[in-house]
Amino acid sequence: MPTVKLTAEQFKKEVFDYTTEKEWKYKGDKPSIIDFYADWCGPCKMVAPILEELSDDYKDKVTIYKVDTEVERELSSVFQIRSIPSMLFIPMDKQPMMQAGALPKDALKSVIEKDLL
Repeated sequence: MPTVKLTAEQFKKEVFDYTTEKEWKYKGDKPSIIDFYADWCGPCKMVAPILEELSDDYKDKVTIYKVDTEVERELSSVFQIRSIPSMLFIPMDKQPMMQAGALPKDALKSVIEKDLL
């Protein structure tokens, strides 16, 4: 299953509606990762194929979304994205965790296994 490009409208429907909710309440049916990236970003390009692989490896367990920070400025602002890539890890029943920087595959797998599943 490939990664899914996410717009602000989809985000509000599928992940969390920050316009109506004050407390975090995840709407998804499985944990997810949101990759905030830009097409011109070198480290983002290095992480992209890793996320595609992980999307296949965990296709029925974790949803991996991508948010283009150049297009989805509202989402970038809501999450105060200052550097890219930045990843938002969303477990089912805990608060989401933000991590800036290009993480290697083994680190991403570790977060998925320990914090999301």
